[in-house]
Amino acid sequence: MEQISKRGEQMKKIHDIQKVSFDKNKLFMKVDGREYTFLLADVSRKLAGASTAEREKYQVSLSGYGISWPLIDEDLSIDGLIGIELRRGKIALGSEGIASR
Repeated sequence: MEQISKRGEQMKKIHDIQKVSFDKNKLFMKVDGREYTFLLADVSRKLAGASTAEREKYQVSLSGYGISWPLIDEDLSIDGLIGIELRRGKIALGSEGIASR
């Protein structure tokens, strides 16, 4: 899927970020059709200490590379977040390199 940048250039979409939400100390995301849950303390001290209003004010990059929270000056890459899940053993990569639970 391609998106158009502010300058009118075509951009290749890296990830399809479909959902971002919070519940107390957790971040929930749906990326590329897969659902992920992260403990905020594991991904960002800034998000862990942020108010509900600060957490809910985010921007997803056009390419799907990452998410930015401008009110707390925090940026997270999707690849970095998914890597946290892989290191925890929550998701194992199959022989085709496809993530599965």
